[in-house]
Amino acid sequence: MRVLAAATAWALVMFGSALVAQDALNPDTLYRLGPDSLEQEGVPKGDVRGPFTLPSTAYPGTQHTYWVYVPAQYTPSVPASLMVFNDGQAFKNPMGNIRAHNVLDNLIHRREIPVMIAVFINPGRRPDQPEPTPQNWGDRDTNRPTEYNSLDDRYARVIVDELLPALAKDYSISPDPERRGIGGASSGAIAAFTVAWERPNHFRKVLSIVGSFVNLRGGHAYPDVVLNAEKKPLRVFLQDGRNDNRALSTTGEYDQNRDWFYQNVRLADALTKKGYDVTYTWGMNRHGQAMGGAILPEMMRWLWRDHPVSTDPRNAVERSPNAPAPGK
Repeated sequence: MRVLAAATAWALVMFGSALVAQDALNPDTLYRLGPDSLEQEGVPKGDVRGPFTLPSTAYPGTQHTYWVYVPAQYTPSVPASLMVFNDGQAFKNPMGNIRAHNVLDNLIHRREIPVMIAVFINPGRRPDQPEPTPQNWGDRDTNRPTEYNSLDDRYARVIVDELLPALAKDYSISPDPERRGIGGASSGAIAAFTVAWERPNHFRKVLSIVGSFVNLRGGHAYPDVVLNAEKKPLRVFLQDGRNDNRALSTTGEYDQNRDWFYQNVRLADALTKKGYDVTYTWGMNRHGQAMGGAILPEMMRWLWRDHPVSTDPRNAVERSPNAPAPGK
């Protein structure tokens, strides 16, 4: 009995140590950027142009800063696809955990996604407010909470009625909504979904990383909205983690409407039940871009999987890397 008691005591100590170790582990460290997210030798680099300023009539008195990614393969005679990234400063950060411009370079080069213009757009701000940065995304000192978390069409008006006409002045972009996508992380992700939901005739691909489909400004209503509305022609990729904000207080109180992971699962279930073209992946990450950044290449491949290809075995161009446009 003493041996059993000693063994039991030792097992409890080890079990307790395992729990401590688990608690101490930052699950975000389980994720790393892969080669598709890094600069690769021999891959033509696109040009990130800007910053540009877009005055807003949807939100009077504010302006949006944005940058335009132009791939090396772009030629004005061939209309390009379009991808918009909210919280642009984070998605284009060359030292960040997303590095979307590298992903675009590598995947376009290998013909895994179509040639596309990409826009990295920051949330709106007044001229006297600071520009969002990787350290401060603007929740407390820009228009980000209002624009991104509200379930109305005002931010869709920024993208469709203000940004698209500005882009059309300088770039040849396909008018086909099937060739237009929009994405973001956290509040930027629910904003991306809202743009496509409100304007499906302009955007039909949605990329969501740790989307804030919670009750910040009513975002937890989206699963019921999806189920009760007529199905829209959208394709959606949702990513979240089990260690995202879970709405558990230190006193044990739980607010289901503020549970990021639960609400992402609810939305995925609603989209699936309604017959949407949807996929999702649930990891271990906290609220951030650790997993979403690591799998961004796969998210982009899935969203753009139906871009045209040639099956002609004699098509040497199709079977070769996507070369830069003449003169580049």
